[in-house]
Amino acid sequence: MNGIFDIAVNAFRVESIRKRLLYTFMILGIFMLGGLVPVAGIDGAEFTSILRQWGQLGSIMDLISGGGLFHASILSLGVSPYINASIIIQLLTVVIPPLEELSKEGESGRKKMDKITRYSAIGLALVQSILFTYSTRSALNSALPTWLNAALVVLSFTAGAAIVVFLGEKINDKGIGNGVSLIIFAGIVTRLPDMVKTLYEKCVDISDSIENAILGPVVGVLVFILVALISVAIIVFVLYVQNSERRIPVQYSKKVLGRQARGGNRDYIPLKVNMSGVMPVIFTMSMLAVPSIVVSLFFNNSNNAVALWFKNTFTGSVYYYIVYLILVICFTFFYTAINFHPVEIANNITKNGGMINGIRSGKPTTDFIKNTAFRLNWLEAIFLVLVCLLPTVIGILTGFQNVWFAGTSVLILTGVANDLIVQVEGELEIRSPKGFLEDLTIKTGRR
Repeated sequence: MNGIFDIAVNAFRVESIRKRLLYTFMILGIFMLGGLVPVAGIDGAEFTSILRQWGQLGSIMDLISGGGLFHASILSLGVSPYINASIIIQLLTVVIPPLEELSKEGESGRKKMDKITRYSAIGLALVQSILFTYSTRSALNSALPTWLNAALVVLSFTAGAAIVVFLGEKINDKGIGNGVSLIIFAGIVTRLPDMVKTLYEKCVDISDSIENAILGPVVGVLVFILVALISVAIIVFVLYVQNSERRIPVQYSKKVLGRQARGGNRDYIPLKVNMSGVMPVIFTMSMLAVPSIVVSLFFNNSNNAVALWFKNTFTGSVYYYIVYLILVICFTFFYTAINFHPVEIANNITKNGGMINGIRSGKPTTDFIKNTAFRLNWLEAIFLVLVCLLPTVIGILTGFQNVWFAGTSVLILTGVANDLIVQVEGELEIRSPKGFLEDLTIKTGRR
C-alpha cells in the first residue's frame, strides 16, 4: 500500500504525468456526468423496470455499459458497441487479407484499423439502439408521435455511444491507461456503495430470520465479515497472479569495441501469466449478451419452444456457464495470438547477440517462446474462469443472488487499476535520471 501511495505522490510531482492523470480523471468525470443525463422521450423508471426483468442479462449489460444502462441515460450503451466492433474487426483480420496487411503496416495501419473499428462501433450502436427502443417501446412517452419519439430515442442512444468512443480515444491519446477499460472501471467503482448496501441488507435479513435476539445480530456480523474476508482474499489472489511472470533467461555475448569488452550480461524476457488482462472476460460477456438480447427482444413473450428453452434453460444455467468457460478459454488464446509476437522477440534477441540457454537461435528460439506462452495461456484461462465462476458457485450455494457479479467486478477493478499503476510506474522510470542511467549501464555492460 505504501508503494502505491509513493507512486501516486511521485506521479503528481512530475508535471507531464500529472497533466495526463488529471486529463484522464477529467474525461472520466465527464463520462460519469453524462451517465446522469436522461434520454428525452422515454420513461426512465419504466425503461429500467423492463431491463431489470431481463435478470442476469440486464446486469451484465449494465456492467459493460459502465453503469449507465439502468439510469436510462444518453450513455446507456456505454462501450458495448465498441467492444463488439473490436471483436468483429479482429476476427475479420484473420480471414480477410487486406485487413491483415493493414494491421502489419505499423503506426499508419493501426490508425486506419482504429478508424474502421470506430465507424463499425457507430453502426453497431445504431442497430443496438433500434433494438433497445423496440424492446422497451412501452416506456416511450406519448407526447410526440410514436415514430418521432422512437427516432429521438434511437439517435440519443447512438450519439451517446459515439460520445463514449470519443472519450475513450481521448484517454488513449492524451491520458494514461486504456480508455475502454477505465470507463468500465469508473462505472463499477460508482456502484461499490450499492454493493456494500446490498450485502448489508442481506446480512440484516439473515439476522432477522434468527429468533434469538443475541445470536441473530452476531450471525449477521459474522456473515458480513466472512464475505468481506473472501472478497479480500480474491483481490489478493488476483493481484498476485496478475503480477506474476515467467522469466526466460537470456545470455548476451561479449563484443570487443577497440580495447573495451562490452555486453556479456545476463537478462531475461518477462512473460506475464495474465497476458490478456481482463479483455477475454469483457469479450465473453459481450458475446454472450448478443443471443440473450435477441431472445429478450423478439421472443420475450413468445411461446416458441426454442426461445423458451433458451430463456429458461440456457440463460443462467449450467449450459450458460459451460459456454462461458469455453469462450473465456478461446478468447484468452485468441487475444494473446493477436497481441503477442514471438517471432519479433526472437529476432530482437538474435539481433542483440543473445540466446536462450540450451536453445539455438532462429526458429528454435521462436518455438520455445511460443510454446512457453501457450502453456501460460492455459494457466491464464484457468485463472480467469476460476475468478469469474467461483463467486457464482458460492452465490448458488449460499443464496447470495448477486455474488456471481463480484468475481467479474474484482477482476476488472484489479486488472485495470494494476495496469494503470504499471503504466504510471513506467512513465516515472523513463523520466527518472537514475532509471535512465541503470538502463544505459545494462545495455552497454559498463559498471
